Amino acid sequence: MTARAASSPVGTVTRGTTNPNRLRRMDRWIAATHGAELRRAPDPVAVDLGYGAAPWTAVELLGRLRTVAPRARVVGVEIEPARVAAARPYERDGLVFRHGGFEIPVPQRPLLIRAANVLRQYEEAEVAAVWERLCARLAPAGAGSRGGLLVEGTCDEIGRRHVWVALGPEGPRTVTFATRLGSLERPSDLAERLPKALIHRNVPGEPVHAFLRDLDRAWAAAAPYAAFGARQRWIRAVRELRADWPVLDGPVRWRQGEVTVAWGALAPVR
Repeated sequence: MTARAASSPVGTVTRGTTNPNRLRRMDRWIAATHGAELRRAPDPVAVDLGYGAAPWTAVELLGRLRTVAPRARVVGVEIEPARVAAARPYERDGLVFRHGGFEIPVPQRPLLIRAANVLRQYEEAEVAAVWERLCARLAPAGAGSRGGLLVEGTCDEIGRRHVWVALGPEGPRTVTFATRLGSLERPSDLAERLPKALIHRNVPGEPVHAFLRDLDRAWAAAAPYAAFGARQRWIRAVRELRADWPVLDGPVRWRQGEVTVAWGALAPVR
């Protein structure tokens, strides 16, 4: 990461490519799994970090969060000043845009930081320090609360395939794979969207490689269920996968083309 003056935003400018609805799979997972935390907070603030050349993802995040937490506010944060200026006309009640980077220029600790397609241009060795910095800015855990959530991952240009890591103030918790099942040939096609912490680890001997191998095998074994649709085939495959992997979600999420696994099971071999 490029060294900067203390008063300057921390990070580097991304390509900024974005499309409407690109992050809908990630957003609906956040709403389902983190909505209760957002509802309990008197002033729940979410940050869309590195929203890109257009503000669509921040606008959409506000709408999706408010379906589960009506008091939610979103701050779009971008390191490129011209992108902030271009987004300002889209500000509204609950939505503002700020110039900044990994320092997260908001006065309070947010309950959510979403960083989608931001770290892909960084080196793998830089990821841990960025995670640590962002997790330190999250709202802390407390009585009846696990604290804020950092969701960091990658998706394709039109939002068909996503993989993201969810982290709390204490560090990484889970990895979620999400896909449009109608376009899926085999689950390991998601490998190209692994986040930076895992994408170079999809090689024999690494847990993420073994996981995708086993998911492919379960998908192949579930081929007879394709007669009932891709969704039923996926549900069957993930159900079989549970015998060997710590799958943390259930059929409600599987029906969405998702599977969430404990981070510890997929963490890189050091």
